[in-house]
Amino acid sequence: MQTVLSRRLFARLGLVAATSLGITAVLSRPGTAGTAPATGPAVRTIPLDTGWSFAAADATTWTTVTLPHTVTPLSWRNWSPADWERQWRYRRDITLPADDSGLRYFLRCAGSLTATTPSINGHALPQHLGGYLPFDYELTPYLHAGTNQLDIALDGGFGFDVPPDRPGQASSSVDYWQPAGLYREVSLDAVPTTFLADVFGKPVDVLDSGARRLDVQATVDSAIVAGPITVDFTLWQGNQRIGSTSVAANIGATGAGTVSGSIGGLGRISLWELDSPTLYQLVATLRVGGVPVHDHQVRIGFRQAEFTDGGFFLNGNRVQLFGLNRHQFFPFLGGAAPARVQRRDVTILREVLRCNMVRLSHYPQHEAFLDACDELGLLVWEEAPGWGYLGDAAWLDNSARDVGDMIIRDRNHPSIVTWGVRLNETPDDTAFYTRTQAIARSLDDSRPTTGGMVGGLHDDTDFQQDVFGYNDYSASSAPDGTTQPELLPPRTDRPYLVSETIGTLSGPAKYYRRTDSVAVQQGQALAHARVHSLGGADPRYAGVLAWCGFDYPSGNGNISEGVKWPGVVDVFRVPKPGAAIYRSQVDPRTAVVIEPAFYWDFQEPWAVTSLTGGALICANAQRLELYLDGAHFASLTPDTATYPNLPHPPFRADFTQAGPEDLRIDAYVDGHRIGSRTFSADRARDRLAVSADDTGLTADGSDATRVQFQAVDVYGAPRPYTTGTVTFSLSGPTDLVGDNPFPFADTGGAGAVWVRGRAGQRGVAVLRATHDTLGSGQVRITVT
Repeated sequence: MQTVLSRRLFARLGLVAATSLGITAVLSRPGTAGTAPATGPAVRTIPLDTGWSFAAADATTWTTVTLPHTVTPLSWRNWSPADWERQWRYRRDITLPADDSGLRYFLRCAGSLTATTPSINGHALPQHLGGYLPFDYELTPYLHAGTNQLDIALDGGFGFDVPPDRPGQASSSVDYWQPAGLYREVSLDAVPTTFLADVFGKPVDVLDSGARRLDVQATVDSAIVAGPITVDFTLWQGNQRIGSTSVAANIGATGAGTVSGSIGGLGRISLWELDSPTLYQLVATLRVGGVPVHDHQVRIGFRQAEFTDGGFFLNGNRVQLFGLNRHQFFPFLGGAAPARVQRRDVTILREVLRCNMVRLSHYPQHEAFLDACDELGLLVWEEAPGWGYLGDAAWLDNSARDVGDMIIRDRNHPSIVTWGVRLNETPDDTAFYTRTQAIARSLDDSRPTTGGMVGGLHDDTDFQQDVFGYNDYSASSAPDGTTQPELLPPRTDRPYLVSETIGTLSGPAKYYRRTDSVAVQQGQALAHARVHSLGGADPRYAGVLAWCGFDYPSGNGNISEGVKWPGVVDVFRVPKPGAAIYRSQVDPRTAVVIEPAFYWDFQEPWAVTSLTGGALICANAQRLELYLDGAHFASLTPDTATYPNLPHPPFRADFTQAGPEDLRIDAYVDGHRIGSRTFSADRARDRLAVSADDTGLTADGSDATRVQFQAVDVYGAPRPYTTGTVTFSLSGPTDLVGDNPFPFADTGGAGAVWVRGRAGQRGVAVLRATHDTLGSGQVRITVT
């Protein structure tokens, strides 16, 4: 096509339903398990993440930056939207060899906030509105051999006619900040004149080994009237060929069209399960005149996911959904966290918190996050951008576009089991939500749809989606006078899922910080234990996705220092005492967990002796034996009366009369001791624990890893602190992303910074962290 169009604009021209996927080389997709042979030339992807010049629109001085990038420095608190709600400029040269004639080039931006206007060699391209999904432009007519100049004008303002923005309102009207920038990756994709723009593999009849098949579809995009076109579809597991089919395409003109077929004979396929998430590679090879010209690979999994009146079923087995909501924003980084950092959140949710589901609130998130969900067996509710507001006709058109683009980008991910096509907590709109439902059905009829309904609309009948998601912030007064969460009864007319609960609204507190009292911090664990037990009381509850996984920056509602504090994990990704109930819901044959929802401490405001209602110990055991300085103190059994529907109810201990002695907890199952933990009351022996999530980085200029530091006792158990700072020294080919010095007292004794590699520089980096009284620790990171 001799014009500059985003491939998604083909939908508006009536040429294809919609497509916004970038093209991925057969052998180069990050996170792909196994290797499928290439049967034709793969697309060439040129990363454009390094070498950018950046400046404010009214500035004359440029700085050099690497993507992902946020336009302004950020701390971990008190973000100010005035710092980014302005206009900015990015500039970069693209050098092409002379022998690349005959290829087509597409600029792909994986995500930017919020209004993006590129130009290439002085030719302006259409503005893109929207912050959470990829967009691309064909640059072919305007590129030449040698050096080409790419300019991107970025407007970070709020109030554009695109969700979740609200024209005429302040950005604080939405419950999360949106710091501007090219905060996801940018690339230049080189493809043949006729190429595969999208491939979709939909498993069908998954539970019937005799009828099981894979329905396949490919979008062919051609700038010329091509000769006879055939698309070969081959399913692989590693180097093993599982099945294939070949489909002739009838593309009679320039533009885009789709071809479809099926691969059968899949009786020996392994299903994608939570504990064994088996993945396969689907490779489509485009042949023009019998000659292979382009390959496109996607990764898929075979599973059947059903929401019914009796709950959620995966591959025919009922699964109680147990999870949290997740925001994608990080301290210091904003949304500009690279793939490795995004994937780490999945590890925390699945392997630390033992969740089996996450809701991506309230926008599509990084593709690397979804890749990790596929690999680790974490179910996903993905939803289109939006929060509590529906705009005018143009706004609704952009939202409908987002719904389609989200589904096309992510429909090959087996971890996704429902599409959120009713925007979070928005008012009824029959026409619009009938429209988004139709879009979802046309693009992927294999998954149900849903939406998070605002409190008060529990009985609403104006609901066009399949699964009723309810943000339930019901509450009552507990016997001790505090507020405790409740759950309304599940609906009986359709599948029902609790999409939010607790948060800052249904108690017992508005903030859960390490600087708060031990009663408040333990109260968070009590609240989460309560809602998950309530959710297990009736099989009509598909499950509970509580609010929320991680603290996040916000300017709306119950905030302190510009942060919302409802996460069971803090902004630095360090679990709080409130996370203990999640960590313990795992079979002890997988991991033994003994996790108090308090600190073994005798200093106010964290003194364990102040817990007059009992101190909560979360453990996956049948019995606990407690010892103080070696002397037997108590025998405990799980509190099944209060939490009858948890797989592993917590235990309660009375420490009101305990003294500052060491505590040992032994855990027993079937009379056998399966684990033990010891906690020290002696603060004089406390130390600073320092650890890195990864010991190696790639020298691409964006790859980064988290370095966590925390006050711990002599046995390694967390200790709260309200004194001192942590300072850092860093050597080697890396940069520190974070506050230095770090206000350790303000965070209650835990925090993190990130270490980022420099482009093209290799070697060993050493980060040393030092606290005023706790000493120091260091980590070594190899950059290759």
